[in-house]
Amino acid sequence: MTPDDHAQVVALTETYFEGLYQADSTILRRVFHPKLAYICATEGDELYLDLETYMARVDGRVPPSERGDPREEAITQIAFSGPRLATVTARMSMMGRDFMDCLTLVRHGTDWRIATKVFSWVPKKG
Repeated sequence: MTPDDHAQVVALTETYFEGLYQADSTILRRVFHPKLAYICATEGDELYLDLETYMARVDGRVPPSERGDPREEAITQIAFSGPRLATVTARMSMMGRDFMDCLTLVRHGTDWRIATKVFSWVPKKG
């Protein structure tokens, strides 16, 4: 992939982090595909949601920024599988949990969008 594709995916992921930290569905809608599949893979907390159901949950939570949660996030891997498919592995901590996200991105028009968010979490240590 091109350096521009890589930069776009990094920028999208940073916007994703910001939307989660602010619990702002308006920001998140800019990075999610309209047909998003949201899947929690944590044992005992398995969950499968569509975009609208997930956005309603985001809108109903106290933003980590208001809770005083520190910003802890990182992109651990970006991989391109062709001109229209990429994956991002990321980690972040918020709301008393450590999250590991596996994001599948597809081209949506001229932009990249997160089509699937599959994640797991454990209680934050310390």
